[in-house]
Amino acid sequence: MTQFSRFSVAVALGIVLLPLCTPAPGATRAFGAHAVSTPKLPNPGDTGVSKEQQEQLGLQAMAEVYKQMPVLPDSSPESQFVQRLGKKLVAVIPPEASWPYQFHVIQQKEINAFALPGGPIFINVGTITAAANEAELAGVMAHEMSHIYMQHSIKQMKKQQTTQGVFGILGAVLGQGSGIASAVGRLGLGIGEGLLTLRYSRGDEAQADAVGAVIMYKADYNPVALAQFFEKLEQQGGSNGPNFLSDHPNPGNRVAAVEAEVRNWPPENYRTGNEAFLRVRQDATGVKAYSAQEIAQGAKQGLWAKLNQEKGSMPRNLPVAAQQSSSGALSNVSYAQVRPSGTFKEVRTNLLDISYPGNWQVSAADNGQGLTIAPAAGMTQGTVGYGVVVNSIDPRGASSLSDATNELVADLERSNPGLRANGGSQPIQVNGQQGRSVEMTGTSPVQQNGRPARERDWLVTLPAPQGGLVYLIFIAPENTFSQLRPTFQRILDSTRFH
Repeated sequence: MTQFSRFSVAVALGIVLLPLCTPAPGATRAFGAHAVSTPKLPNPGDTGVSKEQQEQLGLQAMAEVYKQMPVLPDSSPESQFVQRLGKKLVAVIPPEASWPYQFHVIQQKEINAFALPGGPIFINVGTITAAANEAELAGVMAHEMSHIYMQHSIKQMKKQQTTQGVFGILGAVLGQGSGIASAVGRLGLGIGEGLLTLRYSRGDEAQADAVGAVIMYKADYNPVALAQFFEKLEQQGGSNGPNFLSDHPNPGNRVAAVEAEVRNWPPENYRTGNEAFLRVRQDATGVKAYSAQEIAQGAKQGLWAKLNQEKGSMPRNLPVAAQQSSSGALSNVSYAQVRPSGTFKEVRTNLLDISYPGNWQVSAADNGQGLTIAPAAGMTQGTVGYGVVVNSIDPRGASSLSDATNELVADLERSNPGLRANGGSQPIQVNGQQGRSVEMTGTSPVQQNGRPARERDWLVTLPAPQGGLVYLIFIAPENTFSQLRPTFQRILDSTRFH
């Protein structure tokens, strides 16, 4: 069996801000006994992906957000406030190094915020109500702006080199293929959700703290408030803290690191007015907000795409096709509509060969490895109610197939509230090769009598010959899964690596 190598991540936790705030030539001045220097934004480096491509990628992912989450219209007091605050922060970035930043508010209770390539930033209502003052909210926003400024999403995607990698996704965005979203189905790995679930490294977080501190300082906000808010979340724990920190890992000693940097900067009269912030925070407590699980369930039923259009939340700059409303649900699909034929065809990727029912359809990812195999009536807009998703990942840090499978299961559960494994993984033989099998249950996008059906998912993982993990997810409503099981087994038995 292919062995999974351990990948060590070298993160110097104690050295988080040293290379980032280099003083500009001639910017050092003496104040008393201490030499102080005006901070300077760092050079983000070259990712090899153009600014225009990153902006297109961000807009495509942003369109997915409006299908997957309830977003307040720009006319709301909360949106108006964060956009005014955002303008203050954007104004201090040199135009040649800036991005077309935009700020929006998600109607979610949990504390969170995230940035997409090219400029879009989303802040949860729960983050606004949790901030003690305007400076803390500015810190969250400056931190997310810094992820975009430093192009961390693109850099992480290139490092991971998974089937959801940057060049495959860019192919989908630029119209060079059928797209990742249709290739990986509904289990949390579409274009938008793939970016949303992308995790930053501790090094990225330290860098975003450092760059965010510079942005705050230049905008006359106390940079220490940035670190204080994140540390407050770390200490708070419970249902809110880990939700934010799961994809914003603490690099360690945040407050001390920022304070050490600020100590060498010229004294500044920081903004102290909080009246406008306190008013909008009070207003935010009355906003209808949903839990992460409620949002996930609503997305499967297509609620948010419709709601966002009705209340005018959808921005005008989204791709035209992405603005079209999609229910994301499959209503009263019968087994007769998805019944597989007895005749099978074969599809060949650059990694494996696999057979499938001749009356089902195949959608291939741009890199030639990821596939969705499903009947036409069993999928819509990248949502799979009946069928098979085939993909691969690079399980960094996993030393065995079992460990890698457990990590994948955890990622799937984290990305899809309500999806749960029914016990641990079990050994399985596929053409003489040792794999792992996991039975899972969740909520189906298939609507039966006006309500989402219970879904059954069968996950099978196999070690790829060149390293990494290939997985197949067989999907169907629970009441028809047994009828499709022989077909699923035949598809699995046909799977052969080159």
